[in-house]
Amino acid sequence: MFAVIKTGAKQYKVAVGDIIKVEKLDGKAGSNISLDEVLMVGDDKGVKVGTPTISGTSVSAEILEHSRAGKIIVFKKKRRHNYRRKAGHRQEQTVLKITDIGKAAGKKAAPKKTETKSAPAKKAAPKKAEVKQAAPKKAEAKKAVPKKAEAKKVAPKKAVAKKTTTKKPASKTKEK
Repeated sequence: MFAVIKTGAKQYKVAVGDIIKVEKLDGKAGSNISLDEVLMVGDDKGVKVGTPTISGTSVSAEILEHSRAGKIIVFKKKRRHNYRRKAGHRQEQTVLKITDIGKAAGKKAAPKKTETKSAPAKKAAPKKAEVKQAAPKKAEAKKAVPKKAEAKKVAPKKAVAKKTTTKKPASKTKEK
């Protein structure tokens, strides 16, 4: 069984027992966390794809450690302007071990919404007499709209005769 999860603006394909490095998450080393943004789940039966996520499904993981990624050098230079800037960056990351893929722990299906007294009631459908009166107004409105004038046709351009140029004789060079 595998799942595709989203965390830290990136997507990861994980299975039970995988160890992954993600952008820093809150929590202490050794604690368990739940990743709720599951985009896809696949197993022997088939694949289930969310729109965009699968509700009621989560991936459980254990935080192994917090660390920093390798240094990335950022170097800017503009030639011939004596402009050079050098900076380094190390991204904070969390190492996770995937422990379980499945239903969200402690979550139940959302209860169906029922209409309450504070909710506005739906409008009643208009009566037949009102519908008949509305129809002539639409017809009058259609008659009042003027038709668009037809676009003028443009006459095709006449071909312009090209002038022919005479070639100049090649200049004579002195030979030594």
